[in-house]
Amino acid sequence: MCETCGCGGGNVIPVEIRENLLAENDRAAGHNREHFHRHRVTAVNLMGSPGSGKTALLEATARAGGGRALAAVSGDLATDRDADRLRQAGIQSQSITTGSACHLDARLVHRALHGVKLAGVDYFFIENVGNLVCPAIFDLGQTANVVALAVTEGEDKPLKYPVMFQHVDLVILTKLDLLPHLPGVTADAYERSLRQVAPAVPLIGVSAVAGTGMQEWLGWLDARRAEVTAAASLADPR
Repeated sequence: MCETCGCGGGNVIPVEIRENLLAENDRAAGHNREHFHRHRVTAVNLMGSPGSGKTALLEATARAGGGRALAAVSGDLATDRDADRLRQAGIQSQSITTGSACHLDARLVHRALHGVKLAGVDYFFIENVGNLVCPAIFDLGQTANVVALAVTEGEDKPLKYPVMFQHVDLVILTKLDLLPHLPGVTADAYERSLRQVAPAVPLIGVSAVAGTGMQEWLGWLDARRAEVTAAASLADPR
């Protein structure tokens, strides 16, 4: 499946080669971080399964943005449909078509950054390829990691993919408006599973359709932005 991290088929990448790949990625991630720091941009790596509602969350974020300036890159294997949706929602957006790679890496993000005007941007979202495995281990230069988890996916997802949920700063439980149509499914069941693998990671429930939870999500983002702005001011007073 993925030619860069060795997760596909019977192909095995030797440990030393894998470490070199990650070291090169980390160097590129550091360069991305310099871009974000220079422009005082809060960068969020948004991960999740295909269909978890990542694009819909960003569309809803734009609708509820309250003057916040948003930009994004959107990763997919074969199309630029998500990036098109984000542009239609008013988000400055670039598409990253990965081909066979099941995650974004720092070099791909850096290449896409050349097509994004970061000046004046408050939040830069990296909408990762739909996957609950590989994206968790790649630093992209982001400020924070967020994973979208839909109520339609099964409450055992954190138990099945613990590494992902242990490497994020926030879990967004999406599609809350569908709960009345899912007998026996509750938001509490998702939270119980999350607490077993990541006791300290916060969870916010949202509905991109109804707008439920959006103010809490925006408040979390603003808190991260305040941290970024404070750190930038200390390092480079203006």
